Amino acid sequence: MSRLATGLHRLRRPSSSPWEVLWSALASCGLVLFSQLAVAMVPRLFPSLSLLAMLPIAGLVFLAAIVLGRLWRRFIGVAASAPLFVLFNILLLWGVYVFVIRRDTSSLLDMLINAECALLLWGLYRVLSGDPGIVACDSSYLEEAGCKNFVEAIYPSEKLPMLSRVRQCNWCRANVRGYDHHCPAFGTCIGQKNHRLFMALLTGFVVAESTYTMCSTKYIARCINSGTLRSENPVSLNMVISTMLFSILQVVWQLKGEIFQINWKKYPEFQMREQPQSDSEVKFVNPYDKGMLCNIREFLKPKL
Repeated sequence: MSRLATGLHRLRRPSSSPWEVLWSALASCGLVLFSQLAVAMVPRLFPSLSLLAMLPIAGLVFLAAIVLGRLWRRFIGVAASAPLFVLFNILLLWGVYVFVIRRDTSSLLDMLINAECALLLWGLYRVLSGDPGIVACDSSYLEEAGCKNFVEAIYPSEKLPMLSRVRQCNWCRANVRGYDHHCPAFGTCIGQKNHRLFMALLTGFVVAESTYTMCSTKYIARCINSGTLRSENPVSLNMVISTMLFSILQVVWQLKGEIFQINWKKYPEFQMREQPQSDSEVKFVNPYDKGMLCNIREFLKPKL
């Protein structure tokens, strides 16, 4: 078993050249600007619609802009980065707030939203640079345990207890302890070591975007009530509306991500059949459930 312990080690991510990072950053920044400008055309083309009516149109326009952006990236042969796309969206919302909305915001709310944006950047850095709980096992150790491959070793995990709750990510082929899912937006797996950070970051996005939506709504209401709507810069006003619509769409999507995460049908230990070896309906069962209080305690302070 000591030999097995020495065979477990952390995997390193392959590094990219500076030029690849630069081109990826430029492509991600261009995609953010293109998608946000496309959404900004919604209030310009449909000024008579209410903000609620603009929301589904903005969602379709944003989705179309992302699809066109991906096709263009494939055409020029430059791959954008999803984490950089998230980063530039944070910076864009922060920039629109600072240069347009800030003058109509109270000092307390101003401190709050600036602190939230700064924490989002810090949390994004932490989740990208951290280890989700990646493990690796040499083939010789698998042979000692009588396993043909890593998948056979991790299910059932009784053959190698040190690999308990380790699952392989189909996206990046990494073997992660406490694997929950692969997050394309952050470009990393979510596992035992970064699950709490991931949930805190999702909650931070929901809070920050909700705060931004409240500030932008107050700004638009002030423009309408004071009669200065027509005197405002149309570009800046449309950017406020478009980023507000984008924030609402993001909040809806992120709340869905917080509620529904793991796809239990992909993992045999979460499946239960009423009659084994039959085609009866498969039901969900959680073999790791220890009760609500114990689950919360283990989530907040997991045993590594």
